[in-house]
Amino acid sequence: MTNILIVDDEKDIRDLIGDILKDEGYSIRLAGNSDDCMAEINDEVPSLMILDIWLKDSRMDGIDILKSVKRDNPDVPVVIISGHGNIEIAVAAIKQGAYDFIEKPFNIDQLMVVVRRAMETSRLRRENADLRRRDVTASDLLGSSPAFKVLKSQLDKVTKSNGRVMLSGPAGSGKELAARFIHSNSGRASAPFVSVSSATIEPERMEEVLFGRETPERGVEKGLLEQAHGGVVYFDEVADMPLGTQSKILRVLTEQQFTRVGGADKVRVDLRVVSSTSRELRTEIAQGRFRQELYDRLNVVPIQVPSLEERREDIPELTAHFIEMFHRSQGLPLRSLSPDAEALLQTMTWPGNVRQLRNVIERVLILGDGTGPIAAHELPGQETTGDSGNRYVVGGTIATLPLREAREMFEREYLLAQINRFGGNISKTAGFVGMERSALHRKLKSLGVVSSGKAGEDEDEN
Repeated sequence: MTNILIVDDEKDIRDLIGDILKDEGYSIRLAGNSDDCMAEINDEVPSLMILDIWLKDSRMDGIDILKSVKRDNPDVPVVIISGHGNIEIAVAAIKQGAYDFIEKPFNIDQLMVVVRRAMETSRLRRENADLRRRDVTASDLLGSSPAFKVLKSQLDKVTKSNGRVMLSGPAGSGKELAARFIHSNSGRASAPFVSVSSATIEPERMEEVLFGRETPERGVEKGLLEQAHGGVVYFDEVADMPLGTQSKILRVLTEQQFTRVGGADKVRVDLRVVSSTSRELRTEIAQGRFRQELYDRLNVVPIQVPSLEERREDIPELTAHFIEMFHRSQGLPLRSLSPDAEALLQTMTWPGNVRQLRNVIERVLILGDGTGPIAAHELPGQETTGDSGNRYVVGGTIATLPLREAREMFEREYLLAQINRFGGNISKTAGFVGMERSALHRKLKSLGVVSSGKAGEDEDEN
């Protein structure tokens, strides 16, 4: 952003400064009165303002405009110019936040020195603001399973557009990480990413949090939508948004502008919207808890984020990533996974998905046995006590069955767990369990397990 807004009631002065700055490669906009000035600011916040103190036939003078700009856009440098300059006006302007003061008639070289310094100040302020707003959460997606590859392909496609995306999937599956991937690989990567947790914001405060507010005591307090201007706003668990707020968000999506709580002026925003839900929104609509119109606006590009159980093949890669991350961020041991622990992780149930896996790995690194490979018995629910050693404890339904039926039940559950572990790949499953692929097919058939090998496998040996 390198545009400069020049505000002066004298057309000759506006044009002169504008021509000088255009020759230097800057993009310029012109305003001859306060109303035009405020309209230009509302349309797009400039990188720098050059502002005349005295504006004929305007409802606001330069000091009033300066106060407004510093209240609403404090990072924009404002250079004050005046043909009636004196030390009192200069001091008043600087006190109100002006970057510098230049008296007419001005020296062109002096003007350019001030402009270059102010533009550099503007650039540094934007960069610092971006760094403060950005979350340190990584936006890299990890995995190589078929389910992950489908997700990654869809995300790669939507980064090239500006369309609204609805991410669906169970809690903990990585929907926010997918949203961050869209942001960091799009044309808005240098702009803010603002996450709105619809479930944690109190309904009575939702509008204030989203739109901001204006009060005589505290002036303007920007809301999350205004903070996200130019970037991406992510509505997490959008189904939890109050109905009243839904209608106002719908209007923002339609008009790209809103009014702060307690304010009167329209605030224009340029946003890309990404939403997520772990609930079935069509059911929410049928029960009157979610607006059909808002769903239609948000669900332009629907993307399903798979559960961890749909991408078990990715567990070793994800685990290695979490181990390295906790080592780097917390100084926890940099351990590897034993083959037994890896197999167990890939066959466990994961109702909490990737978030649960991350928590399990952190717990093991904190409470584990040492610095060697993580063993299976260190994983939650696998701890042994007393002298039970490595014995398998028979319990539940299997203990009530005759040996043949118990063996068949065990084989069926065991083989199903291994097939799920390898994402349905029969060749990999056969290799792990130590059977020929054709023999495994016959065994599955005898156990009543229907399986068709994954696409891309080798053809049957016969």
